[in-house]
Amino acid sequence: MSNYQRDTLLLFVGIGVLLVVASIIGLLLKRRVKSPNSVIDNLNTRINAWWIMVVIIGIAFLLGKLAVIFLFFVASGIALREFLSLTPVNRYDFYALIFAYFIALPLQFIFVAMSWYGLFSIFIPVYGFLLLAILAAITGSTNNFLARTAEVQWGLMITVYSISCVPALLTLPIDHYQDRNLLLIAFLVLVVELSDVLQYVFGKLFGKHKISPNLSPSKTVEGFLGGILSASFVGACLFWITPFSFLQAGLISLMLTLLGFLGGLVMSAIKRDRGIKDWGNLIGGHGGVLDRLDSICFTAPVFFHVVRFFWV
Repeated sequence: MSNYQRDTLLLFVGIGVLLVVASIIGLLLKRRVKSPNSVIDNLNTRINAWWIMVVIIGIAFLLGKLAVIFLFFVASGIALREFLSLTPVNRYDFYALIFAYFIALPLQFIFVAMSWYGLFSIFIPVYGFLLLAILAAITGSTNNFLARTAEVQWGLMITVYSISCVPALLTLPIDHYQDRNLLLIAFLVLVVELSDVLQYVFGKLFGKHKISPNLSPSKTVEGFLGGILSASFVGACLFWITPFSFLQAGLISLMLTLLGFLGGLVMSAIKRDRGIKDWGNLIGGHGGVLDRLDSICFTAPVFFHVVRFFWV
């Protein structure tokens, strides 16, 4: 067994143990509280959803690079649909939507699969940005032109470009880290998602002071501090699956958790503007795919370029 296979196995065994413990705790809480309890029911629903998500990610890791890219391609497509389904598009946006779904989305992930950094890094921010405005203009409609164009551009940037930066980590040639880049993806997803979970837990246990009631009433100072600090420490302890030292892993984890928190606030602002609570209902207890990936959307591009600048 290679070092990569051993580390991957240890990582997923550790995650499995945590989920088993969480499932047991959730079951005990449900049995202890006889009457229906929305918090405990939501917790158990979230844990069950995490089992499914971990199994799917584990299978993709087992199948290799192309399977991981395809997994994030599918997730990106669903997230794009969730985002654009809540924007007031009309028949004049037909060409822009065709470009977004059937050209920009698949091409972005094809470029990632080809490890074509020079193109996947600028395709949507530059060419997509300009082409979407042109496609919207040639229809001749000026009604809410700027808002309509900006919303599709935002959707592509957040749900396609940003999410594609996760599998793009597989393209980085890092010294003394060959064939282990899948573990970088595991590190990114674990730290960001664990931060969200721990902020939720600390907020429920100790939360008293709301950070931004208008944007996200459930986020508290206590939950923020507890989740950020504990997730950063866990990230530092995961240095053995990365090319980072303990201190570097801790600092990068702190950066990721802060970006994830701020990104969550931005996405909450968009949802409040649209008058919705969740982007969708595909994942039980979590909402839609974009609800689960909103923090990843703000952390993945920064993480990718930090690693590329300092470690490649």
